[in-house]
Amino acid sequence: MQPLMPKATAVWLIENTQLTFEQIAAFCGLHELEIQGIADGDVATGVLGIDPVSKGLTSRESIELAEKNPEKKVEFIAEYKDYVQYEKKRKKSKYTPVARRQDKPDAIAWLVKSHPELSDMQISKLIGTTKKTIEDIRSRAHWNMNNLKPRDPVLLGLCTQTALEGAIFLAKNKAGSDHAPSEKNKASA
Repeated sequence: MQPLMPKATAVWLIENTQLTFEQIAAFCGLHELEIQGIADGDVATGVLGIDPVSKGLTSRESIELAEKNPEKKVEFIAEYKDYVQYEKKRKKSKYTPVARRQDKPDAIAWLVKSHPELSDMQISKLIGTTKKTIEDIRSRAHWNMNNLKPRDPVLLGLCTQTALEGAIFLAKNKAGSDHAPSEKNKASA
């Protein structure tokens, strides 16, 4: 774990504390030589320091304890750790570059042709498209249907192989569970 702006935090710690370069490097997630370069003025010139105490990264007591004992590291505050873990878990919206957006209908056509068991919702999540576009391609009513060339969405860079395999696995399991009760009912009848 490291602060959001490690060099700015390191600048402040160098200017305002008696911490060793090793302690600052450990806290900021930087190399010790980079901290020495900041202290010499070779690195991060013109960067304004950020106080880690005022930003809620650590406490004044933790810094003072580390100043007294060079072997001790500066501790992060528990709430900051929780915030960092929350930020990592939060799903980022998937951005598709303009150049790749025209490939989405081709990818949808490939998925519909190669894996008809996938639901519209699964395709929509994989590719990042609307259900209307998927329905149009399934019903062959898409405005550009004659020019579509079914192409693998993984090769187009629209989804990952693991995401595709996971969606296919879920779709096959769901299809298997939908058919399983009806087969049992036929056998008992």
